[in-house]
Amino acid sequence: MSVDHEELRRLLGGYLLGGLDDADTDRLDAHLLDCDGCRAELDRLAPVPELLRSLENALPVAVAAGSRPSPARIESLLARMRAERSRERRRGTGRRLAVAAAAVLVVAAGIGVIATREQDPPAGPPPVAASSPAAVTAVFEAEDGSGLAGQAVLTGRTWGVSVDLTVSKLAGRGPFTCRVSKADGTVEQAAIWGPTPSGNAKVTGASSIQLGNVSAVAVADGDGHVLGTAHLN
Repeated sequence: MSVDHEELRRLLGGYLLGGLDDADTDRLDAHLLDCDGCRAELDRLAPVPELLRSLENALPVAVAAGSRPSPARIESLLARMRAERSRERRRGTGRRLAVAAAAVLVVAAGIGVIATREQDPPAGPPPVAASSPAAVTAVFEAEDGSGLAGQAVLTGRTWGVSVDLTVSKLAGRGPFTCRVSKADGTVEQAAIWGPTPSGNAKVTGASSIQLGNVSAVAVADGDGHVLGTAHLN
């Protein structure tokens, strides 16, 4: 998976919440037209905005009027993905044979490339890869009476920060929330999810707070009790 693909995948949370700027929205629109994996991830995350709006005690999710993408745009992408899945199932054996033939051609081409490279002069230094966005990892400290463990990986974005949570030993009543806070007391809800049978969860969220201004990330249960906090500053 390329660095660019991974970056675009992490933008899906902000995409659904309308938190991306026009440049990132256009990049992700173009990427989703060709990436089955990211469309599947978008389909999985699609219920999140409605769930956020349905919670009585949830912090408000601010989405500017006219924000992109529109719900119709998202539904269009998901409909395309479902239609493609249906076509894939109908292709059956014919497609599997085509894939096998393509694999044989790739192997044959690879052998030819290896033979050619043995005769090529030494190549120059490889191009320097573009640097990936800055990321910070913070480990959760469980509150008294909680066994929460895990970490939060925060990646700086032009529009704020994306938050990738990996947590275990979630206890209490759901839904669980991830809150991003600043030193001045500003708090934003970055993600929300339901309980799991194992008590483990991997969740991607987003906040408009810039990475350098984030002081802590907290996980709370459905009653508002903080289960654990990861401190950055």
